[in-house]
Amino acid sequence: MTDPTDSAARIKAKAHELGFLACGIARAGFLEAEAPRLEQWLRDAKNGEMGYMANHFDMRLDPRKLVPGAKSVISLAYNYFSPNKQTDPDAPKLSTYAYGRDYHKVVKQRLKPLMEFITEQFGDVEMRCFTDSAPVLEKAWAEKAGIGWRGKHTNVIRQGNGSFFFLCEIILDLELSPDAPATDHCGSCRRCIDACPTNAITPYGVNGSKCISYYTIELKDAIPTDAGDFRNWAFGCDICQQVCPWNRFSTPHNEPDFVPKPELMNLSADDWHGMTEVLFDELFQASPVKRTKYEGLKRNLRYLKGRGEGGEGSEGGKGGDAPQRHGDTEGARREES
Repeated sequence: MTDPTDSAARIKAKAHELGFLACGIARAGFLEAEAPRLEQWLRDAKNGEMGYMANHFDMRLDPRKLVPGAKSVISLAYNYFSPNKQTDPDAPKLSTYAYGRDYHKVVKQRLKPLMEFITEQFGDVEMRCFTDSAPVLEKAWAEKAGIGWRGKHTNVIRQGNGSFFFLCEIILDLELSPDAPATDHCGSCRRCIDACPTNAITPYGVNGSKCISYYTIELKDAIPTDAGDFRNWAFGCDICQQVCPWNRFSTPHNEPDFVPKPELMNLSADDWHGMTEVLFDELFQASPVKRTKYEGLKRNLRYLKGRGEGGEGSEGGKGGDAPQRHGDTEGARREES
């Protein structure tokens, strides 16, 4: 018979050894508090055209429907913060999470050795891992597992680390001692709310259908002419994270697959607007930017050009700058919370 406390400690130690920023554990069960919040968010159509958000409602709320007999949810954070900056201040901007290789593939690969360790240590354990790739309310689980709290921009913030990290989970039928839930440390701060140029953020809520990340990644149709000022963001948006005081504690990641190509960071504004499909395929091979496709990126660039966006005045933190998400529509980092 394994001791749940000792088992949890061994798994956490291995996770840190493998390079995860944080590892916490929650007891698998129905997320009762999340049900009315998610239902209301969908009823208010804050998911925009992200119809998949309404799918598998029951699965989103109960991990035991994804892994029958699940007893624990291991929540992990994987750092993607990068000090690298695009060299041309007038160039259309790319969210930090999209600088390197697609995180879905990278993080899942990093989870495999941890799952192998669990099998080696504890025998035949039924488990599945997830990286923003299934109906899992990952921010709710990160909060319950003590990874961090959901800030007013709904991204998960961790004391001493900020919010530039991906979330992932292992749901398993192994009994592990749970951690205490994280507590809120946003206080009276509202920098993310005031900085959002499309007014997508309300305290502890995001209207996904107004988020720049939604418009530039998830929306498949034309961007509405009244969508607002995108502050020159062509793919995703980091404004709410850049202005968050907790991100002064962010440290550079150590993941080679997240290192951006120099030729990408050195693109000028003219290079971006004149980008061919051949260059797009070269620069963004295995990149999250592939999600929007070449025509989607060109649509985003046309919108920025049509509004005359660009220049240093659009640079972050100056009155309105800002993945999973969290980058990604992590007011939606593909759940809503």
